[in-house]
Amino acid sequence: MSRLIWATLLASVLSVAIDGRPARADDPAAPVLGRWLTRDADGVFEIAHCGPVLCGRLVGMRYKDKMPTDTEHRPQCGLTLLEGFKPAEEPGHWHGTIRDPDNDHRYQATIWSPSPGVLKLHGYLLLPILGQTQSWTRYAGSIGPACQLPG
Repeated sequence: MSRLIWATLLASVLSVAIDGRPARADDPAAPVLGRWLTRDADGVFEIAHCGPVLCGRLVGMRYKDKMPTDTEHRPQCGLTLLEGFKPAEEPGHWHGTIRDPDNDHRYQATIWSPSPGVLKLHGYLLLPILGQTQSWTRYAGSIGPACQLPG
């Protein structure tokens, strides 16, 4: 019995260490947390709590030969590209910025999950009406060495 208690305690501590807070069913961010496959199926982002806000790291990519790098020649995989997402006025929506690693431009963005397994990301420069919305899908597949997606 004591092993079960220690295992449960260890799992709780690890969940806090990984994303900053324990996972809770009543967390308003729960629908957008996790791994998401981008619209073109060429990248996987992991959205998690980063202190008081949400952020998203690129954790998987499709590439040949050499991993792409950002403008500072850092490998793109592992970079936090979704930054500072806070609750927006509309319930279930989160507002922050998304950074393009190819040119370091930052765009305003809103994310939300209209249904289980779907994440919407609306990015724009000046006005939301001038932006674009993408649909991402929840990712449950594997990610190979060096962040490479299979296939």
